[in-house]
Amino acid sequence: MANNSNSSRANKAQLQNFKTEVAGALNVNLKQGYNGDLTAREAGSIGGEMVKRMIAYAESNIGGGNMMK
Repeated sequence: MANNSNSSRANKAQLQNFKTEVAGALNVNLKQGYNGDLTAREAGSIGGEMVKRMIAYAESNIGGGNMMK
């Protein structure tokens, strides 16, 4: 179980780093901790861009680029 817990923490850290990277690319001021001062548009743009990048990554690495054709 301890190994699974460490893996979970590592995954959370990677996701936080990814979120911070995307926020920086979108010029959204994302702080450590509380970010309740973000507008819904800013928060949504971060999440939307993260999903877009994850889909592009999956398509290029899994070979799903022609799924919709």
